[in-house]
Order: sequence, then structure tokens, then C-alpha cells
Amino acid sequence: MCGLLAFFSSHATVDAFARPLAEALERMHHRGPDDTGLEVVDRDAIFAHKRLAIIDVEFSKEPLPWPPAESNVDGAVVDGAQPGRYVLTFNGEIYNYVELREELAAEFGAPFATLGDGETVVAGYHYWGEAVLDRLRGMFAFVIWDRQERVAFGARDPFGIKPMHYLQTVDGLYLASEKKSLLPFAASATAGNAGIGPVELSHLLTFQYVPEPHTLHRGIERIGSGECLTWRPGADPGARTGGELTVRRWFRPVLRPRPVSDEQRLFEEIRETLRESVRLHMRSDVPVGAFLSSGIDSTAVVAMAREWNPEILTFTVGFDVPGYSEIEVAQDSARALDVTTIPTKITAQDMMRALPRIVWHLDDPVADPSLVPLYHVAQTAAEHVTVVLSGEGADEFFGGYGIYREPLSLAPVTRLPAGMRRGLRAISKAIPQGVRGKSYLERGTTPLTERFCGNSRIFTDEAEIRRLLRRPEAAEAAAKYTDVTAPYFAQARADGLDDVATMQYVDIHTWLRGDILVKADRMSMAHSLELRVPFLDRAVFDVAAKIPRELKVPPRSHTTKYALRQALAGIVPPAIVHRPKLGFPTPTRVWLAGEMYDWAREILHTSGADDLLDLTYVDGLLKAHRAGAADNSRKIWTVLVFCVWHAIFVARTLDPGVGRNASALLTKPVVGSMVS
Repeated sequence: MCGLLAFFSSHATVDAFARPLAEALERMHHRGPDDTGLEVVDRDAIFAHKRLAIIDVEFSKEPLPWPPAESNVDGAVVDGAQPGRYVLTFNGEIYNYVELREELAAEFGAPFATLGDGETVVAGYHYWGEAVLDRLRGMFAFVIWDRQERVAFGARDPFGIKPMHYLQTVDGLYLASEKKSLLPFAASATAGNAGIGPVELSHLLTFQYVPEPHTLHRGIERIGSGECLTWRPGADPGARTGGELTVRRWFRPVLRPRPVSDEQRLFEEIRETLRESVRLHMRSDVPVGAFLSSGIDSTAVVAMAREWNPEILTFTVGFDVPGYSEIEVAQDSARALDVTTIPTKITAQDMMRALPRIVWHLDDPVADPSLVPLYHVAQTAAEHVTVVLSGEGADEFFGGYGIYREPLSLAPVTRLPAGMRRGLRAISKAIPQGVRGKSYLERGTTPLTERFCGNSRIFTDEAEIRRLLRRPEAAEAAAKYTDVTAPYFAQARADGLDDVATMQYVDIHTWLRGDILVKADRMSMAHSLELRVPFLDRAVFDVAAKIPRELKVPPRSHTTKYALRQALAGIVPPAIVHRPKLGFPTPTRVWLAGEMYDWAREILHTSGADDLLDLTYVDGLLKAHRAGAADNSRKIWTVLVFCVWHAIFVARTLDPGVGRNASALLTKPVVGSMVS
């Protein structure tokens, strides 16, 4: 299943909420067009789902009751007319479910009615409790309702691959895979004025996304990556006293770099752990393909996946702009690996046409231009397969971003005495903009905690952000990016991490969760395509976490991800082993000065967002960009994506062009019941 929606009432039986929930569920039909269901699972709870059938495709019943009928599990006796003690609604895949099922059956005699992975989660919860989370290798967001204890338990996977949003109102608790399904209830709870959080808006301008756990809509939050929740209804079903929601972290990725005495043994461990992860990620009852770019990450995944499926299809994307296409290199890699690759080439017109649909699927703005090629390559892949493998997570785990070399390049300045650094800082301020050396001195004399905010830094000048924010209360509430990153820097210091590992730690908690995995999930699910990420596996992380700095960014080389590259030598084509990362680059810089200029100005003038942002100032940035006075493309794109989002979700003046589904769920009574 790939889309879940749940409601837990705080004061009344839930039947009256069934029809609104059924209508809200249709907003994410794209996540699972194979099956739709809604069940009143108890007087306090409704579960609804959209299913994309991947494993045990013949079994379509969701939500899933457990234990199966006619079982006797620790006194939880059920018969053919009643469901079990637990009910599960589940989004994701558990890749080691076969092994866990065998362990549960052998140790406890656990009964199973299906061949799927969902039952493994709920059976594991029954026997192991919340400790089941540490045994799951996969991507997941799930909720279990315990009818006997009258408590809900839910969780997200360690790195945030699969999403889960929540909204708490006087009526109860709502949970959903996508925020758009909660918007009708948020509007009702706040008399139609959920509002845009000014702090979240200022963070969007800096990071190009809204950091977890918040969203742009006040009142709707996200269960964080590696977090779990419990919910208990109010003690008095007739009182409007609400229920008790508790959210806590169950997993924290801890980096433990340490010296290595045998490098070759480490490289072998990396290679074999990744190979095992790819093998598990290939488990499926439907066709599995893979994305293939010009870099080492996706090429390695394809090379290893081919060991289990020599006929695997691969997909790549590019542009008709020199320097912005990975198609030719990907095709060379495909030939070397003896696999077929299907290219997708997109134009500026494709980009402009698709952006409203992309933003609608995102729920919250993510102003990463690579969303556009990812959306289109996912569309092509969905015509051929139901599942794709991809290389997300390798850069954060193995030290792959070029900026991770900065502690080495800045060392001649950062190692100077404090007094000398202050003097160089004063000199840097006197150097005119654009003069060589100014930026180097500025960054070298700025502490890491202030100069690094993750892989994206769009508007970082506080004065410029305040100028952009039109409303006085928003300008006053404007937050600094260090408000988000400071806790992660503090934890990294407490863990004793070096500067490179510290940057990785910040990116794992910000960039990976807020940008990389959001766009991967939403752009694939937009086309009912499941995207799997073998690098983001607990076992792979455990190996990567111990790699020392010199084997990530060696001091005498310009290479990043050194240990990973060495581990994959002989598996990926030699030309790819040391090739710099591109990652589906997008020619927004070129197009905003040319084909997209008038389109961009039209968005600024018609979005209705000028009461929130000074769009005249942004129009000036656009004109300067076209004139070649500065490269303002990232700043402009960030504001454009927000403006499109505002026009769709706030002003409601822009139709994103997404078809509205009306499944059979809305053509028949929706109040089914799993209770006797």
C-alpha cells in the first residue's frame, strides 16, 4: 500500500467522519490506483488506504486485521465473524520480511494469512512490541490500532523515505501520507484560516524546503524521520477533551568514524553490504527497473541489480542544452553493463507545463529544479515498470558532496589564531564583490556552524529575507537558518565528530529529509511508481558510519566518496569510478534568461503572493539575471515555486491540471465496519 489515511476520534463514534475521509482519500489516488478501501475499525478509529500492489498482489484487503481468523494468539481468540486484536494500515516495503516471518513462525508459532510484508509488521509488534522497529529493513510509515488496549502506535522509517503527516483537532487525530488529504480538516478546525507560518516561510527561502517536522500550513505537522507515535482516546467518549498524542524519536543515525587498519577489508565490507541491500530491494511480484544517471551511485545499483535480473530496464533524462545532459554518459554505462536504458529528453516548455502539477504533488514547496527531470523520468519509467531503484543517500552516507572538501581547502585560514582570523575577516569585507579571494576569506573566517546550513543556501542574508517578507509580523518572526541547524551541530560536537562528519550529520537531518527524499517520493508516486533506495538501508549506514575522514575526502585528492569508489572499482565502468557528480542537472540558469523569462514574470504578477513577498524586488532579480549582471537563478526559482504553490493552495487561482479521481468508494456507502 502506498497511501494511508487514518482518523482517531477523541469524543464520539467515527461513523459521521467516514464520508469526508473517503473524499479526502481521493486526493492521493495516484499513490495507489490498484485498490481503495475505508473501514471503521472501531468506535474510535477509521483506516483508509490507496494500494499500489507490489508484493502479494492478489491479496488486496487493507487495512489488515491480525491475528487471522480462527487463530489463538496469546488469548486473542477470534472467529470467522470477527477481526483480530490489531488492525494495520501501512505504506512502504519491508525488504527482510521473509526472514522475519520465518523467525516469528519458528520462535512463536505466529500465524499468517497472507504472503505480504504488512502482516510481518503487526505480528512483530505483537511479539516484540516497539522493538520490532529495530528489526525492520525497509521504508515505511504505518499505524497499528490495538482494539484490546485501545491505543494506536505508528512509526516512520529511520531516514524518512516514506512520509506521514498529522493534524490534531478537537475532533481527534488525523494521519495521512500526504498533507493535501488533511487540508479540508485543517480548514474546518481553524474556521478556514490555517494560515502560513512566517517562520516556515523564511526557512523555505533559505533551505528551498520547509524543514521537518513543520509544514507551511500551521496546524499540520510531520511525524519526523525515525520517530514513532502513540495515541490514546480521551477517557470520556462523550467529552470534547481530546486524546493523548505522544511523539518520540526511536532512531538517531550516529556516525562513528574510526581509524582503519585494513582498507581493503573495509572496501569489501562496503561492497558486500550494498550488494545484499540491492538483492533485498529487488524483492517484488511486479517488474523492477532502475534510474541511471552519469554518476557512480545509480550505476552501482544497476550493476548489482543486474546480477539478479540481467534484463533490468534503466531510465535516464537530459536536456538539449550543452553541459546539462547525462544521457550520453548513461548510455555508455548501460552498454558497458549490457542493459537497456530508455532516455527522456525535456525542453523548457516541458518544464513550464509540468511545474503546477509537480507543485501540487509536493504538498509543500521544494524549490529544487531537479524535481522537473525526476518527474519526467519517473513518468517514462511508469510506462514500463512499477518499481525503480535509485541511488539517493550515497552522498550523505559516504561523503559525496563537493562542499565536504571545504574543511580541507579552508584549513590554511581556519587553523590560524583567532586574532589573525579576525584581521582577515576585516580585510575580506573591504574587498569588492566579485574580486577573487573575497569569498575564500569570508568562508574561512566564518565558523562552520554559521557558514554551513546543508547543501542548499538560497537567501541567507537576514536583511534580504526581511526585505522579501512583506508583512511586518512575518519579518519580525523571520528565523535564521542556524535555528534549524544548531541542534544538529551541538549533537555532532557531543558525538565528537570531525568537520566532514559534522556536515554529513547536518545533511542527513536536513537536506536528505527535506529535499532529496521528499522529491523522490512525490515525483515517483505522482505516476504510481514505487521508488526504492538501497543505499538508505540500516546495514549500509552501519558500514558507512565508521569510515574515517581520509577515506571519504582524501587530503591529496579532489575525490569525494573515496571509500565507496574504491569498493565499487571493477563493478561500475572505469570511466564512472572517479566521475564528478551531476545528479540530473537542470538548465534553469539558461532558461530563466531566455525561454522562461516571460513565463516567470507572469507567475510573479498573477500568483497573489505579493501580500506575503515583495515580488517587485524579485522581478528586479529576474531582470538582472537576464541582463547577465548576476546569476540569480536559484533565488528566482525558489520564489517562483512558492508563487505557484500559493496560487494553487492559497489563492486557488491556478488549476494544476491534475485529474480528480472518483473511485468506487464514493459511489457506494463508505461506512464499512471491522467490528462485530
